[in-house]
Amino acid sequence: MTALELTFSGAQVLHLDRGLVGDDLSIAGGLIQEGGGTPVVDLSGYLVLPGIVDLHGDGFERHIAPRRGAMKQMDQGIRAAEAELAANGITTAVLAQFYSWEGGVRGPKFAADVFRAIAAVKGSVVTDLIPQLRFETHLLDDYADLPGRIADWQVPYVVFNDHLPHDRLAQGRTPPRLTGQALKAGRSPEVHLKMLQDMHARTSEVPAALDALCAALARQGVRLGSHDDATAGGRSHWRARGVRIAEFPETLEAAEAAKAAGDHVILGSPNVVRGGSHKGNVSALDLIAMGLCDALASDYHYPSPRRAALMLMKSGLMDLAGAWALVSSGPARVLGLGDRGSLKPGKRADLVVLDAETQRVAATIAGGRVSFLSGDVAGRFVAAAR
Repeated sequence: MTALELTFSGAQVLHLDRGLVGDDLSIAGGLIQEGGGTPVVDLSGYLVLPGIVDLHGDGFERHIAPRRGAMKQMDQGIRAAEAELAANGITTAVLAQFYSWEGGVRGPKFAADVFRAIAAVKGSVVTDLIPQLRFETHLLDDYADLPGRIADWQVPYVVFNDHLPHDRLAQGRTPPRLTGQALKAGRSPEVHLKMLQDMHARTSEVPAALDALCAALARQGVRLGSHDDATAGGRSHWRARGVRIAEFPETLEAAEAAKAAGDHVILGSPNVVRGGSHKGNVSALDLIAMGLCDALASDYHYPSPRRAALMLMKSGLMDLAGAWALVSSGPARVLGLGDRGSLKPGKRADLVVLDAETQRVAATIAGGRVSFLSGDVAGRFVAAAR
């Protein structure tokens, strides 16, 4: 697909260092260009902002597994998810796939299918799709083979989770929702409970295994993150392993510890939109107000990054440039993607066009190619091409 060569005129363009400016913006060869060119698309009444970089989202699950067994062609589900991403102004998307004892859509086999599907469609979709593996730390029997699998799956980003109900297991009590979880995983409740108990019993083996695994993945150039940090001590242990991204810290203590050490702190956009965590964790709004946030991610809801940035601006907590940086240049920096995140000449032509009045997405362009186009703006593109 050929990249567009055109100039947008009449819009308010968001420059992260200057704010909204009534500039022309030109793109060609997949990049933002210095100076103007033809054809010219009239975007009067619209805003042009850097494309959203979403560095953690699992909202694609509803497309690849809407019902048990419903999605036989995984690549079609990934394509459907890409359409939703584009409709929400997302030009780079990290697809966060579980590799978990929970089984089903979060099991190892399903993860392998997802990563193969992402690789299969990557060259034929417009949005830049980046796979992320969310690995459950107590799957000790899988550690030896994991670096090789990650290399085969072309996964550049791994995040570590521990969702075992340790408190209940330590007390000898049955974890909540055990039967439903077991059935989803294709196990009997008795077998599932025994598996959880056995993993919990090997907790003392996990730290040393993680040390070796993180070292191996670092040698492969894999970016590493931890998920749901709760304490400063826990964050310190992850940092010692080279895990420098803290996704969705649950407490102020953990977020402060990460930031003080120069680690990246990622928060969930839905937390901002809701005005708080649905699990009762620390408020993202509070952490942002204290300067403890490097980037916002969609988490489980793709419309939320745009909505969160606009809400931060409307609340007066940040100006538009500062708020939008949390969903564009900030996440690009966390991912080491220096070629995107702003509308400076020479950067990738990744941008989103919003209706200035409604602030709905009217167009999304990734790498100079249209991934989403709707309504009046579509007519303006056609008129410019005549």
